[in-house]
Amino acid sequence: MGILSNNNTNSDQDQVANFYFPTSKNALIIFTRNPKLGTCKTRLAKTIGDDATLEIYKHLLKHTAETAKKISADRFVFYSEAIEKEDLWNPDFFKKKLQEGTDLGERMENAFSELFQLGYEKVVIIGSDLLDLNAEVISEGFQKLNQYNYVLGPAEDGGYYLFGMKQLHPKIFKNKDWGTESVLHDTLKDLENSNFYLLETLNDIDTFEDIEGIESLKKYYIKYD
Repeated sequence: MGILSNNNTNSDQDQVANFYFPTSKNALIIFTRNPKLGTCKTRLAKTIGDDATLEIYKHLLKHTAETAKKISADRFVFYSEAIEKEDLWNPDFFKKKLQEGTDLGERMENAFSELFQLGYEKVVIIGSDLLDLNAEVISEGFQKLNQYNYVLGPAEDGGYYLFGMKQLHPKIFKNKDWGTESVLHDTLKDLENSNFYLLETLNDIDTFEDIEGIESLKKYYIKYD
C-alpha cells in the first residue's frame, strides 16, 4: 500500500506530503540530532569545544548515512527537533520523520510503533554516533531476527547502538536511566524471558577518550588546539 506522511520542515514548518510505496518488509530507523552548534555531543565539547564537536558530529552523520544506504530495508531518519529539507539525508534513500516523546525511551517506542503500524515485520534502530558501525553489522541484525525475537548491539559505555525486534515490546523503553551505563543491563533484564541475540560490542562516541587514536577525526580538533 502507499503511505501518506505529513512532515514539518525546519525552514517554514510547512507540511510536506510524501507518498511512497514500502519496498521491503524491513525498516531501518536512524535516530539523529539536528546538527547545531552547542547542542550535540556536549560531553565531547567540554574537551574540544563546540566548533570541533559539531564538525565531528557531521562526520559521524555522513558515515551513518553512507552505511545505511547499503542496507536492504526502507530507511527512516527521525530528527530530534525539525525535519531538514536540504541536508545529507537524500530523500531518494531516506524517509524523513520527527521524533515524538518526552524522553529517549518514549521517542524510540513511538518510532517503532509507527513503523509496525505501517506493516513492517522487522524494525531495527541505530544511532548516528558510531564510526565502528558498518553495513555488515546492521545486516546481521536483520538476519538474526529470522531466528530471534530481539537483537541488540552492545556499546562499550553500557548502552546499545542497535536494537531490533519483530513486535513492539513497550516495557523495554520504560524506566531506564537513558545515557548511563545501566541501560543495556536493564534492557536485558526486561528480555530475560525472551530469546534475543547480542551482536559484537562497539564503541560509540561521547567523550574525548572515545575519539583518541582515530586518525580520521584528528583533523577536526587539532586545528583548534
